[in-house]
Amino acid sequence: MSKHLERDLELLERDVLAQSSIVEDMIRTATRCLRDQSTEALSDLAALEPKVNAREVRIEEECLKILALHQPVATDLRRVATILKINADLERIGDLAVNIGERVRSMAELPVVPAPAGLDEMTSVTIEMVRDALDAFVELDADAARAVGKRDDIVDDLNHDVINELHAVMQAQPSLVEPAVHLFSATRHLERIADHATNIAEDVMYLVEGEIARHRHRQAGAEF
Repeated sequence: MSKHLERDLELLERDVLAQSSIVEDMIRTATRCLRDQSTEALSDLAALEPKVNAREVRIEEECLKILALHQPVATDLRRVATILKINADLERIGDLAVNIGERVRSMAELPVVPAPAGLDEMTSVTIEMVRDALDAFVELDADAARAVGKRDDIVDDLNHDVINELHAVMQAQPSLVEPAVHLFSATRHLERIADHATNIAEDVMYLVEGEIARHRHRQAGAEF
């Protein structure tokens, strides 16, 4: 590998990590607003979205420049391909955090729905998945990436419990149906964030091991 290619890849990866830091802050802000049912920090969340979008475009453009100028092969080509995929997942996670904020705003003028018991744990696991997936990318650790994917089932189970609890609330208190539906939608966005963290983990496994892992863990009898 030429020193110019190595330099460009390092700068690119640094940009991805900066993006991931912003996106993680967005998740924390959105979920804190959801838990507290407070709109106080939503303006901060909205202000970050255009920054994430602009960086996503810049990272993609840099990837395309590297492909055109350096024509990388083997591991270097996988690095660029992986960054392109991670970049797209991070931008989508940012969008989902904003979507959670929009659900909170819709709930602001409605009766307060008690937070479901599993919501805090679901939030914690999801944020950990995003952070650990990016750590696995930095460390080129396929085992750590594999462990991230295994936690997706935990989030799915917690989401199922949250949905069941919200259904019970709606049946017992019809006046809470509308805010409960918004909360239901918000937890669905949170569950999708965990899915994108799983995608990132699978991309890390591809980078390290050279084998496409996406969807493999969902096949019957297969391990992540």
